[in-house]
Amino acid sequence: MVIGIIGLLASIIVVNLTGARKRARDTKRVADVRNIQTASEDYYGKNGQYPATIGGLVTGTQLPMWPLDPLAPSGGAPCAANSDLCYWYASFTPSGASGPQSYHVGASLEDQGSMLLNQDRDCVSTAGTNCPYPSAYTNGFTGADGNGCGGAVSRYCYDIAQ
Repeated sequence: MVIGIIGLLASIIVVNLTGARKRARDTKRVADVRNIQTASEDYYGKNGQYPATIGGLVTGTQLPMWPLDPLAPSGGAPCAANSDLCYWYASFTPSGASGPQSYHVGASLEDQGSMLLNQDRDCVSTAGTNCPYPSAYTNGFTGADGNGCGGAVSRYCYDIAQ
């Protein structure tokens, strides 16, 4: 009986720790997205346009390196494009502009019940829906909360757009 009670308590603790770890990783993802937003605004202030990719923020020295999702394997290949392990970035260049004048950044969260999902943009930059410009963005992705930014099941897209 005592062993059964100890087993039950241990399983409750493990479940609670799993949820806490997901929330901690999601908090890191949102912080990374906001860092990308700040770096993008700095880039715009210096260049009069936003970068076409996150890589532009690295080469422009606004970011020391391409931020990685907390679940990305350490020592893996550096990021070069949109993915759940490297975050999502789309840009839009209006007709006649010399470079991108809008961006859309996203991260795929793990916690479906996260209150952060109530505070994001839900921009669908593949079509321009709920975005600053109502046209398709370069490298667009779906910022709706129902799936990850790239459509991954059991992930939920948190996004911002400017």
